[in-house]
Amino acid sequence: MLQITTTHQPASDLGYLLHKNPHAIHRKEMAYGEAILVYPEVSAERCTAAILLNVDTVGLARRRGGMRWSDYVNERPYVASSFVSSAIKEMFATAMSGRSKERQDLADTEIPFVIELAAVKVRGGEEFARNLFEPLGYGVECTPIPLDETFTDWATGPYMKLRLTTTKRLLDVLNHLYVLIPVLDDDKHYFVGKDEVEKLLRRGEGWLAGHPLREQITRRYLDHQRTLTRVALAQLTEQDGEVDPDAAEEQRQEAREKDARAASLHDLRLQAAADVILARGAKTVLDLGCGEGRLIALLLKHVQITQMVGVDVALQSLEKIKRRLRWDQLPEKLKEKLTLVHGSVTYRDAAWQGFDAAALVEVIEHLDEERLPSLEKVVFREAQPRLVVVTTPNQEYNALFPSLPADTMRHDDHRFEWTRTQFTAWCERVATDYGYTVVIEPVGPVDETHGAPSQMGVFTR
Repeated sequence: MLQITTTHQPASDLGYLLHKNPHAIHRKEMAYGEAILVYPEVSAERCTAAILLNVDTVGLARRRGGMRWSDYVNERPYVASSFVSSAIKEMFATAMSGRSKERQDLADTEIPFVIELAAVKVRGGEEFARNLFEPLGYGVECTPIPLDETFTDWATGPYMKLRLTTTKRLLDVLNHLYVLIPVLDDDKHYFVGKDEVEKLLRRGEGWLAGHPLREQITRRYLDHQRTLTRVALAQLTEQDGEVDPDAAEEQRQEAREKDARAASLHDLRLQAAADVILARGAKTVLDLGCGEGRLIALLLKHVQITQMVGVDVALQSLEKIKRRLRWDQLPEKLKEKLTLVHGSVTYRDAAWQGFDAAALVEVIEHLDEERLPSLEKVVFREAQPRLVVVTTPNQEYNALFPSLPADTMRHDDHRFEWTRTQFTAWCERVATDYGYTVVIEPVGPVDETHGAPSQMGVFTR
């Protein structure tokens, strides 16, 4: 998963810096399986330390309970992710503190390193990876990893090999990797709570406050939890000396108001989708990209709904749904209605066929545009629900958000945002290609010039 190499001579002193004997194999039991540290190359001229992982995906899925086999048939064992960050912290805790009993002078010295991530999912592509590491003084080489050509009709993966070169203290390299690997992946394998803010500030000390992408780093590291993100950013802003405490409080208040507006708009989108689904008499519903399950909560209480399947690429989101619904206290009849599936809307699943309705509420804009044909085939050609409801932001309406800078998107994970004309063209083309009719409707208050904040396509087969 991860290799760290130095040529600072004698290079074998890397073992002293890492507090791990280069001539031994080091194993550590982890919550997700096993982490292993080995040194594939040890000499006075060059030394490499490598972290390998054995991820027990079957055990993880079984411990979560109530999940399907697709929970653990995924890329998690094969890409660098927050699993690797946990291994770094467990294996190199002393090195991350900057202490070295035998070689403190070396621990305090900037030495050359080459860091290689054999495979990492980069949500945002090569440009995002460069923008993360280059401001910190790393040379960055990105090599895309192509999927087998058999599957290119369905999806192109955001996977790449990452090679970083730098001259730094080892503790700086380890802290950068600990924070930024899960930021690249934009996912975490464990619950993110208040203690993660303290971890981020501690590991980001001295570099995160001044990083040009500190907001994106903070948001992704904290799993897009708004309250935690606000708290962390406020502290980082004060560390950077950009504003005084009063101004920082004004920023926090502005962020709270922005969050309230966003939440209100999201409620409007969810209600609009639910109203259409219920009005069309749908009884079985697929919620594709279900997030934290708010649409599920809206629909599940209706007697009309006999079956719901929530699908999301993030396991944490599925766990949040259970907490939101108070799964342990949920009546058995409601539990029987709902299935939660860890999966992607760009990969077909025969189990998704035969549903009355499918909803994609604020989902498509989180995909790279070149992956939309895969989604179209999965939803409209393979699953073929009788009704499909798609909502997405209206890019034209962004001009009415005073706190949104020009030419930026509403969310840092959005890959695109369409105008009304662009969305209409896409809807009409998809409807024609796959045998549907479509009606476009505004969602939210309509401005005479800029339209509504969101737009909804209602497809009927």
